[in-house]
Amino acid sequence: MNITVYCGAAEGNDPEYIARARELGAWMAEKGHRLIYGAGNSGMMGAVSDALIEGGGEAIGVTPQFFVLAEETRTDLTEVVIADDMSTRRNWMIEHGDAFIALPGGMGTLDEISEVMTYKRLGLLGELNKPVMLYNVNGYYDRFFGFLDDMLEQNFCRQIDYDNVIEVTCIADIERALSAAGSIDETRTSKYK
Repeated sequence: MNITVYCGAAEGNDPEYIARARELGAWMAEKGHRLIYGAGNSGMMGAVSDALIEGGGEAIGVTPQFFVLAEETRTDLTEVVIADDMSTRRNWMIEHGDAFIALPGGMGTLDEISEVMTYKRLGLLGELNKPVMLYNVNGYYDRFFGFLDDMLEQNFCRQIDYDNVIEVTCIADIERALSAAGSIDETRTSKYK
């Protein structure tokens, strides 16, 4: 399965973030899942890809040309896809992902997983179930889920939209979420397709 992972190029200030990123990468390698990510070699991106590669897993890095020029792209990946810009990069990662996980990260991570959430809401991920997960390491996404609560309460989203975002706190949660991946997505209600 292709799992698109969004996460920071920084480490953050909690050592648990890096530990969980490495645990995720090692688990993906062990289970034969292919990593699709932003091709970075530092921070959370470096941790998840290091562990996956050390475990013999496959990783596809997707990066815009300007990151290649800035030498911020990992070169020892199974494949590196060079995108013209950030929009093309995001679209490629969505199109090729079977499931999506956001580890702790910054503005880029939030931008990317929010776009996936929107695609899921609009039924643009296709007819198969592609789980969208926030890996809530040590409460990192608690306030984000609080904001989703507010959106629901203020009638800016529906319960089904809220339910489309899966909170995971460990590998076992991820495995449970992935158990439905590839089945027909019964939540597809898009009037836009």
